[in-house]
Amino acid sequence: MSSSDNNNKMNRPNSIPFSPSIWKDYLMSNVSNNSLMDMKENNDDSEIVMLKKEVKKKIVELDYVENRLETLEFIDSIQRLGVSYYFENQIEVVLKNICNKFHEENNDDDDLYVVALRFRLVRQQGYYMSCDVFNKFTNNKGKFEESLCNDIRGMLSLYEASQLRVHGEKILDDALIFTTNHLESVAKTSKLSSHISNQVNHALKNPIRKSLQRRQARHYMSLYHQISSHNEHLLALAILDFNLLQKLYQKELSDLTRWWKEFDYESKQSFSRERIMDCYFWTFGVFFEAQTSHIRLLMSKLIALLTLVDDIYDNFGTLKELHLLTEAIQRWDMCLIDELPEYIQPCYKEILNLYTEIGEFTKDKSYCLSYAKKGFQELVKGYFEEAKWLHQKHNPTLDEYMPIALVTAASPLLIAISFIGMPNVVTKDSMNWIFSHPQPKSWRERRTEKVDFSAVDCYIKKYGVEEEEAIQRLKEQVSDSWKDLNEECLYPNNMNIPMPLLMRVLDLVRMNNELYREGDGFTREAFIKDLIDSLIINPYIQQ
Repeated sequence: MSSSDNNNKMNRPNSIPFSPSIWKDYLMSNVSNNSLMDMKENNDDSEIVMLKKEVKKKIVELDYVENRLETLEFIDSIQRLGVSYYFENQIEVVLKNICNKFHEENNDDDDLYVVALRFRLVRQQGYYMSCDVFNKFTNNKGKFEESLCNDIRGMLSLYEASQLRVHGEKILDDALIFTTNHLESVAKTSKLSSHISNQVNHALKNPIRKSLQRRQARHYMSLYHQISSHNEHLLALAILDFNLLQKLYQKELSDLTRWWKEFDYESKQSFSRERIMDCYFWTFGVFFEAQTSHIRLLMSKLIALLTLVDDIYDNFGTLKELHLLTEAIQRWDMCLIDELPEYIQPCYKEILNLYTEIGEFTKDKSYCLSYAKKGFQELVKGYFEEAKWLHQKHNPTLDEYMPIALVTAASPLLIAISFIGMPNVVTKDSMNWIFSHPQPKSWRERRTEKVDFSAVDCYIKKYGVEEEEAIQRLKEQVSDSWKDLNEECLYPNNMNIPMPLLMRVLDLVRMNNELYREGDGFTREAFIKDLIDSLIINPYIQQ
């Protein structure tokens, strides 16, 4: 072994061995199955068209003045069943009308369930409704009436509404505490029916505002068919849509697996994670609709390559090698490939090839590609900074750590790619916004496994508090960040960035929350295996 090889070995970090992907066998069999699969597209498409027509007819017939409860519940059901993307214009008309005429109507007799449901639906749509609507449910001390605790449906509705609070809305801060405490208490008893108990436990863990749309759809289908007044056409549409999309996802996974197999990088390197299913799942949480298939595949490939690059920086590369890679990414030129270490060259080549594909996708708005490159370049600079901390055994301060952590969480890059996935909506101003706008603190709340620092460690170091207190204070910052995001999504703030783009940001934050709230669900796949099974692999069968 040469002295150069010895030096490189000495300067490498202690690599963490990653367990093989638990999905490897499934993905390989899925490639074979999908080559023979008959999706019966024509028959299914005609049924979808018929069901959409019936649901659209029902929306048009809704009369909020005559029956506000039916109107609110039907719109809510469409959204929670995951088929609102078929009826965006119709839903917009209904909710805008409700918002505009709210002060003209007598709402005094509306109970907590109706008031909170209307509030949530209007705010989800991006329209402002004052939280003063909840004042009538408080006593002369400003506390919520204890008698409300007898109304579980109303408490659930208020709990979900409070998730859309913004800064300065004390009554909604109180509402969240009030409902959470009570719902957690009743969930521990056997007094609730199984139907209500299921709703309560699911909501406490997965509030609508913060959870994946497909997770909500799968769960709500199991509840909706138990409601006596449910709409058969809507339920049939939701089930067919869910199961058809699953077949599409499995076909895309087959294509993605084939691409990764042809790339054949993981067989050459032992330091990197093979997480194709998880990369796809991350993207699926942001783009689940059939018409977003192309960007779903491009973004999945990008996240797979990001994972590999992350492992090179965190788990294998020497500082000299990482400096060369960082510089090559900044210069973005295939001619530089021979200047890189041999083991990095295939990765660098595949990154540039993928960006050529992205360039084809964005050829009508060429500026998008430059922002996508900028996101990648900023990301690897952040990776390199963290690598220097690791190699130099430097424990960063909180002020040093947080700006870098927000970049290395890949938020600017992934937001840019998600905006690219909406070519009819994205503008140059919206791409500028990504790189000039503070990213949500909720993006990176997890403890870093590979290095001896995290937001918690840095907070303890700065303020001299115990770990439990540091975690609590950081959770409060995350809660404030959700308020920031909610505020961005409300008129007139959402005049700056189109609402469909803001929804992609929201979905990215939801996915991050899903992957890391119980540990690193990306690296430790078992944390999210059941969820992937239910959303991507196992079709919904009505019991």
